[in-house]
Amino acid sequence: MKKLFCIILVVFMAVSLAACGGKTQDEEFKPALDTNTSCNITVVGSYDNFEALEAEFDRFNKIYPNVRLSYSKLDDYNNTIGMALESNNKPNIFFSYAWMIGNEKYSSVISHAEILSDPALKINMNCIRPGLINKDADGKVYMVPVFSRTYGMLINKNLFEKEGLSVPTTWEELLNVCEAFSKKGYTSPMMGYSAKSSSCLMNTIAYPLFVAELAKNPEALAKANNLDSAAGEYMRSALEKVEQLIDKGCVDLEECDKISDNYTKVILRFFEGDVPMMICTGDTVSGTKKRESQSEAFTKSPFEYSFAPIPLTDKGGYFIDSPSIEFSVNKDCENLDMTNEFIRFLISNKELSQMASIKRLVTPTSDLSFDAVYAPFCKMPAERTFSPEVLGIKDQLTVQIRIASFKVGKGELSIDEAIEMYGKFE
Repeated sequence: MKKLFCIILVVFMAVSLAACGGKTQDEEFKPALDTNTSCNITVVGSYDNFEALEAEFDRFNKIYPNVRLSYSKLDDYNNTIGMALESNNKPNIFFSYAWMIGNEKYSSVISHAEILSDPALKINMNCIRPGLINKDADGKVYMVPVFSRTYGMLINKNLFEKEGLSVPTTWEELLNVCEAFSKKGYTSPMMGYSAKSSSCLMNTIAYPLFVAELAKNPEALAKANNLDSAAGEYMRSALEKVEQLIDKGCVDLEECDKISDNYTKVILRFFEGDVPMMICTGDTVSGTKKRESQSEAFTKSPFEYSFAPIPLTDKGGYFIDSPSIEFSVNKDCENLDMTNEFIRFLISNKELSQMASIKRLVTPTSDLSFDAVYAPFCKMPAERTFSPEVLGIKDQLTVQIRIASFKVGKGELSIDEAIEMYGKFE
């Protein structure tokens, strides 16, 4: 079992970022249907708006000018998508997530999904990083990623230059640079949203380390997924790093607790210009471009910034590579052929990277050079790149490390107490 697990992991790591920084060549899209076809295609999801997708509608309309494409948000998406797919006004395309597969609550949702890996559809997924493509036990693909997410920190590059410091690339360098910033009068060298257990400050530190630890040992991963209390011990090194950053003054929780959400408020706080490193996810980074003009401080004194892995080890950080948003096609919709044609158009290095650039999320393609803000992730070696979906990490496992790291970080539990609680957090 260990041997097979290692072989799978090595193969994944060898190919996952093979094309990083290089251009993936797309075959020129050639329409397979009558370009004069007139029909409607609707996409539903959880975003309030989706300008990046609407830009793709416009590009598709240059080929199929009479196809009317539209996007709309469903309120309470996770609880209403099933009803929408059963309604008389069925969507053609819908947001889907890896955790829906095998989840009895969403079995009816997945039952409506087209098998996108069907060779007859000619949807070429070679441009997508292999670890992001979800397959069921039979190897069938019901959803394709259009964005991916990861964990890291926004870096104010101007502050580092101003203070004569280098962006840290190892754990020791991180501690030293935080100490240096503190001595120069920076209250909290590292910040992030920390007010609630749903915050990602502590989890963004702990989760990558926990994943890396479990990746070494398939038996440990099985225990962790099954919420076996014995798996709690594998959280220890991750929780120690959380505690160490706070104890050494790298993170001032009083300052962090003043931030009221993990998205807009985190971004606007970072744009004040006095935070060297802001801990967040790629989903938060997606809102930075739009909010540059909303920040009076940034407008007056703009600075250069990037998003990088937190260097949690002596060798650096980790690239936790997961799908953020995936698309599924409703096989029971009207105009199914044209719907599949649009997906075939969209799933290419060119279109996915352009959409990611507009939305400023991580592209799911092998080419990560589309946006300089994500450039540090392009340098991550394969051995420190992990896809939770490939490893088989389950949602209940992520809940345990998220709450454990929050309670340890806030001082509500000791590390030993949090370890003993593994499997009991809700």
